[in-house]
Amino acid sequence: MANNLETEIYRKLYLIRSSEENVIRYYPQDQMKTPMHMSMGEEAIAAGVCSALGNEGQVFGTYRSHAIYLAKTEDSDDFFAEIYGKSSALLKGKGGSMHLSAPRHGFMLTSAIVASNIPVAVGAAFANKQQGNKKAVAVFFGDGAVDEGVFWESLNAACLMKIPVLFVYEDNGYAVHSPVSERHGYTSVTEIVKKFNCLVKGADTTDAEEIYNLTLDCLFRMKETSQPCFLHLKYYRYLEHVGIGEDFKAGYRSKHEFEEWKKRDPVLTYRNKLLESGFKESEIIAIEKEINLKIERSIIKAQEAAFPDKEELHTNLY
Repeated sequence: MANNLETEIYRKLYLIRSSEENVIRYYPQDQMKTPMHMSMGEEAIAAGVCSALGNEGQVFGTYRSHAIYLAKTEDSDDFFAEIYGKSSALLKGKGGSMHLSAPRHGFMLTSAIVASNIPVAVGAAFANKQQGNKKAVAVFFGDGAVDEGVFWESLNAACLMKIPVLFVYEDNGYAVHSPVSERHGYTSVTEIVKKFNCLVKGADTTDAEEIYNLTLDCLFRMKETSQPCFLHLKYYRYLEHVGIGEDFKAGYRSKHEFEEWKKRDPVLTYRNKLLESGFKESEIIAIEKEINLKIERSIIKAQEAAFPDKEELHTNLY
């Protein structure tokens, strides 16, 4: 039997993948009340980083929120209730896929505005430092965010003020349909960030455990130095920018590129790693069946739950 860490990581990976497979299955019924920015292909980043953060760590994410939400909370009940727009969800359907939040799990917020989560995360990390509560903060963002001024302003402030925040750059090579070559007047984001008073780490891997260990190293060094850390991780987005289908006919990327990345699929890669480390096939299947049953029950609960009352529209508003 593999150790608890390996089990935890695989549970997160499979929960993300199976949940999104069910989103694809049920979305055409037009009952899920939100646009979908799918996470297939980036599961290793979410599972690795969130496993390293633990229960006390805080996460700030983007509108491509499914993987990091499920990896941090493992709460499929609230996830499906929210995307079905039901009153049983914490946000009662007002957040949707792009604005998930579960502060009780340390999942603070996600935002549909590119890069807008980054300064908020830096502020939370500053607050944690002032309070001395030892809570680590990780902020996830994609390719488009590094083109925004607020990213560089936030990075600069964190470096200047020695705020220990983990910047997790999920790099899939595209901002919607635009490749790096059409957007950047420089060669390497990482080389620029190295000029700051910032720790810099990176990897081109789909192994969630490698990302876990890399994150642990970042968190340790941040604690020791009170410096922020920039973690550059690459992945490949399997599906279209928004929606549940493929988009290769759009012509901005190739099917061949996709097939090459699929050979390194993060879920299958880790499943095979478990088998090589001593896990039995039957043990893995038992985990998968347990998670599939959990998701099935969550979907049924969400479908049967009531929609919020009209008055809910005006609650919790400034």
